[in-house]
Amino acid sequence: MLALALGAGAVGATSAVQETAAKDAASTQSYSGMYAFLKEGEFVQVTVEDDGHVTGFVSRFGDGDNDKGAFLDQFFKTAKLDGNKLNFTTDIVHGVSFDFKGTVERGEGKNPGDEGYFVLQGTLIENASDVNKKVTSHSHDVALKMFPEDASSDSAAKK
Repeated sequence: MLALALGAGAVGATSAVQETAAKDAASTQSYSGMYAFLKEGEFVQVTVEDDGHVTGFVSRFGDGDNDKGAFLDQFFKTAKLDGNKLNFTTDIVHGVSFDFKGTVERGEGKNPGDEGYFVLQGTLIENASDVNKKVTSHSHDVALKMFPEDASSDSAAKK
């Protein structure tokens, strides 16, 4: 009987661990969405997949002489989510890339789907290389608010 009781306890403990892991995965997946970027109309798309793998891109307006005002998409070259710690580096587009190191925090939004429910809080480094391959880096402390859920689905439906 003792062996049976211990065995049942172990099964219950395993089930509780699996349940906690499932809840953690679900909570990190809820970080997926569109977040405001540096200027009005620009955004970051973050997607946390089932296995915790992170993909996404920055969609921004060009600042250079030959791309001023053009919409540029910069996909994540590398990205990692560990708990609520998020890091990503974008591909270089027109001599510019971005590095973000920070956390996903609860924002001012009251309910999931509200604007600012999550915020990407951290340091964004903009790396720009000139024609001579000289890289200049500018660091910004940022708080990038999640767009409301209906805005995310509206813009996706228009594409």
